[in-house]
Amino acid sequence: MKKLFFILSILVLFSCEEEGILTKNVGQVPVNEELAVLKYSGTFETTSGISGEGKTKIFLEGNQYKLILEDYSIENGPDLKVYLSKTNSPDDFVNLGNLNPAAVYLIPTSVNMTEYPFVLIHCQQYNHLFAIAQLVQN
Repeated sequence: MKKLFFILSILVLFSCEEEGILTKNVGQVPVNEELAVLKYSGTFETTSGISGEGKTKIFLEGNQYKLILEDYSIENGPDLKVYLSKTNSPDDFVNLGNLNPAAVYLIPTSVNMTEYPFVLIHCQQYNHLFAIAQLVQN
């Protein structure tokens, strides 16, 4: 029994995806509402068989875009990520990090926001799209 527990612990340890530089910084830099300007917003629509709701907003603060989720909830799923996407499917996207409705996602300064009109919630492990928000410029 101890061997089985040890083996399972090792498998879990090595099967977890290492956080990238974008994921490590998620949630650490709040939006300063006095300096930030709301640039884009959208309402999430879930895909077939998924229940959830919420909105997304993208603020420009200085030269840094920041994405937040507002009034957001979705049914649980493994390995859910937040993508900024060129299409309404996870084909050409920027992975902003692990889903955390309380997080503030920093969008890399190299991203041209006019080329990414969608925010996706995507299960990376099973390649299943959970929700799509089409961004509207404010």
